[in-house]
Amino acid sequence: MDCSDFNITIVGLGLIGGSFAMALKELKPKNLWAIDIDKAVLETAEKMNIIDKGYTSPQIPLMDSDIVILAIYPQKTIDFVKSNMNFFKSGSVITDTAGIKSNLLSEIMPILRRDLDFIGGHPMAGKEESGLKAATVDMFKHANYILTPIDGNKEKNINLVTSIAKDMGCKRVVYLTPKEHDDIIAYTSQLPHIIAVSLIDCNSSIMDISKFVGEGFKDTTRVATINEELWPELLLYNKQNIINKIEDFENNIKEIKNAIINGDEVFLKKRFQRATNKRKELG
Repeated sequence: MDCSDFNITIVGLGLIGGSFAMALKELKPKNLWAIDIDKAVLETAEKMNIIDKGYTSPQIPLMDSDIVILAIYPQKTIDFVKSNMNFFKSGSVITDTAGIKSNLLSEIMPILRRDLDFIGGHPMAGKEESGLKAATVDMFKHANYILTPIDGNKEKNINLVTSIAKDMGCKRVVYLTPKEHDDIIAYTSQLPHIIAVSLIDCNSSIMDISKFVGEGFKDTTRVATINEELWPELLLYNKQNIINKIEDFENNIKEIKNAIINGDEVFLKKRFQRATNKRKELG
């Protein structure tokens, strides 16, 4: 896709927004602007030459932006769209990066101007670190990108966001309904974080475990390094889905527990073989 015809604005220059800026800058848009409440972050991004100009006030860049990428937390995404509705350029395409969709879209779509197009997006990429300092130009290389188009989204704009994702290096763009997105993300993203947090916290020994952990424990608890501001918001916005997944996990681990109690070696072998096969299918 030729980005040279588009003015693009990124809202929020943290890990994801900063990585967007780095990746999009290589696609040479007409102008690449950023909005952030932290003036120092904007100045750093300008010095790094990953944006053309940064703004703490949204009005000026939004009025001329053809594409707006919201790389902020879910509630802030909702608040930003609502409070800046009058500033968006007519015909502009707005997309987000939030990890929940149904509740977010139910808040935004009823008040969205008819001359704007909001397309839900979720790049499946990230790191344990946060902030612009952790952003990388190849954050989206080989990553999956989920779009949640709904009735009313224009096909040309869905194709536009798809092209941007692919041009940044994403290996696959998947289209889901908002409901499907929230259900599958509860399992593939939110539940693993909850399990990792629970596991890292379940040591009742007074001993320092750091001398006794191997790579398996480190791999399993890697995502326990978690953004404590973002994740409660994601889980509470996706409450019923994540409760369902936790209950599924509780049932599964209870079956294994009971097999151990009962000395059921046959059950354990079958369960472990099934898990091994499923894991291999992921590649």
